[in-house]
Amino acid sequence: MAKTTSKTNSNTAKIHDQSLHIGKGGELHQFAEDGFSTLTTAQGAPVADDQNTLRVGPRGPALIEDFHFREKIFHFDHERIPERVVHARGYGAHGFFETYESLAAYTRADIFQRPGEKTPAFVRFSTVAGSKGSFDLARDVRGFAVKMYTKEGNWDLVGNNIPVFFIQDAIKFPDIVHSVKPEPDRGFPQAQSAHDNFWDFISLTPESMHMIMWVMSDRAIPRSFRFMEGFGVHTFRFVNAKDQSTFVKFHWKPKLGLQSVAWNEAVKINGADPDFHRRDLWQSIQSGSYPEWELCVQLFDQDFADNFDFDILDPTKIIPEEVLPVQAIGRLVLDRMPDNFFAETEQVAFMTQNVPPGIDFSNDPLLQGRNFSYLDTQLKRLGGPNFTHLPINAPKCPFAHFQQDGHMAMHNPVGRVNYQPNSHNDGPRETPVEGYRHFPAEEQGSKVRMRAESFADHYSQARQFYISQTPPEQRHIAMALTFELSKVEIPVIRERMVSHLLNIDETLATTVAQKLGLKGMPGPAAAAIPTRQDLQPSPALSIVERGPQRFEGRKLGILVTDGVDTKLLKGLTQAVQNEKAVVEIVAPKVGGVTASDGSWVEAHHMIDGGPSVLFDAVAILSSQQAIDDLMKEATARDFVTDAFQHCKFIGYDQSALPLLEKAGVADAFDEGVVALPGEDGLSAFVSQLGKLRVWGREPSIKLGKASS
Repeated sequence: MAKTTSKTNSNTAKIHDQSLHIGKGGELHQFAEDGFSTLTTAQGAPVADDQNTLRVGPRGPALIEDFHFREKIFHFDHERIPERVVHARGYGAHGFFETYESLAAYTRADIFQRPGEKTPAFVRFSTVAGSKGSFDLARDVRGFAVKMYTKEGNWDLVGNNIPVFFIQDAIKFPDIVHSVKPEPDRGFPQAQSAHDNFWDFISLTPESMHMIMWVMSDRAIPRSFRFMEGFGVHTFRFVNAKDQSTFVKFHWKPKLGLQSVAWNEAVKINGADPDFHRRDLWQSIQSGSYPEWELCVQLFDQDFADNFDFDILDPTKIIPEEVLPVQAIGRLVLDRMPDNFFAETEQVAFMTQNVPPGIDFSNDPLLQGRNFSYLDTQLKRLGGPNFTHLPINAPKCPFAHFQQDGHMAMHNPVGRVNYQPNSHNDGPRETPVEGYRHFPAEEQGSKVRMRAESFADHYSQARQFYISQTPPEQRHIAMALTFELSKVEIPVIRERMVSHLLNIDETLATTVAQKLGLKGMPGPAAAAIPTRQDLQPSPALSIVERGPQRFEGRKLGILVTDGVDTKLLKGLTQAVQNEKAVVEIVAPKVGGVTASDGSWVEAHHMIDGGPSVLFDAVAILSSQQAIDDLMKEATARDFVTDAFQHCKFIGYDQSALPLLEKAGVADAFDEGVVALPGEDGLSAFVSQLGKLRVWGREPSIKLGKASS
């Protein structure tokens, strides 16, 4: 028995040495001096052995006095905090907001007083419906929440990438969220709205119809956080030093323009890279290509509000930019990732009620409810009232108050006085002139539970959104509605939705009804106010109309083989980089390929892990000796087939033509399938990529040989 014990001790010591690369005793400190800090407990006590629990002998029971193990496992057991009920899957980054010009005429908010001043900011993007572990490219609303650390306290502009919402009153928020979450008896579907509960609620809630048009459009499947707009959603007030009010709606406009993906593409991206949006933001910031948005505003007075076609307090309505143009007042730049995802992105607490002096609320009933709800949410998630002590939530300006104690209090009032007024002439005091003042709006009316009649038109702006889309975008809305409703098992829900669509657009309703195979067409849903036919299309609502017309910030995937033409590859890479875009190399093997001049070309992806859905456009550069082997790769054929059916630009050299034929593309060439010219003509090819898609291809896509 003694011999066995000796052998065990020897092996234990050996494993310990190999895992830590240190020996015993003083060597721990020597190791720390060689460039590593000393591992300690949370109380600061140095740890001698982090590999083995304290026990009686090498094979005996563990000892309760092992305080290091107890502390370590205790903290691990409590690492998780409740995830957000909505917006659980999020990703954040640091940056700054820069003011363009003084807005003192409209607001006394300090952030808008001095041109060129930069204010620290933190932004969190998110999906709404899915859990923390869901995939990035769900069809969903995207949260676009901005925390600006102004000199007068934090300003949280907590918005979405869609300017309207499903409901008009916050009392319905639990219902809309419950309906879209996994059905409670079965726990699925995850991060999907294609199920009975959601569409049952929507079909019984006409006020949701405008939002449904947005969510069924390509706005709900953005290509990147960098390529989507953000909106404050609600109507707010600017209040100047004279206490004069101007209504304001906030818009974030991406510098790189708008872009979304196709639905089939989104499904495949989620399989290839469920962290697609996260990776894109990380890579762009790490490479120095900092994402940027302009903050734009629509400013209007009470006369405009009184005479506008719809109620400016209704969160299911917009003011079209053609009716009231936006003006840029500053820019947001994201230039640094968090040091720790949990400490910052996961613990950041946004609250709509966080506004500095000079920004105030309207009576939008959804905004009023959000102002109440968000504080409750942070208390539950972050464990107590002191979540503002966390660095990511703490103001960066001086602050002072008499709040004290509670869970995890990191700072308390110092001295004898913790109240005011007091006789000790001690502690902070209110400042009526500089402090926050609410706009003194006059209100009157009975205490009632009811909606304003001005909120009753649920279809007119839904129709306006639909007719503002280009034909491809309208087609995508019809396809999305058909797919979602095809997953609904209760026929009456499908029929109710078609009856609502009839109030929006008859062609849309008929298309969806036919695709669903309805035996008969229902009548239009009862409408409190008939759909207006006089609202003009708003080009600002179309992604295609607002496309970037440049390839900057995008990504070209180049599929290469051994023997690839060195000059052609280098020339194409340089042409893409000249457009401030990125090239990633895809190869049959993990490492890369040997080019025509014998040089080694490092690959970013093996073909199995680098499908064309990950790129905005693709090119295939092969060689005569390698093309036969490439054609045997099913993933290579899929690379071409998917790029073609997703209407992307495809460049190829002549040696790659057999692969295009094998994929069924060669018989359907269009202006988006381009034989690459010599090195001198590559810039012309790359300049075309700014169109992003060849939408004219979509109605006639036929890939007869694609699966051969």
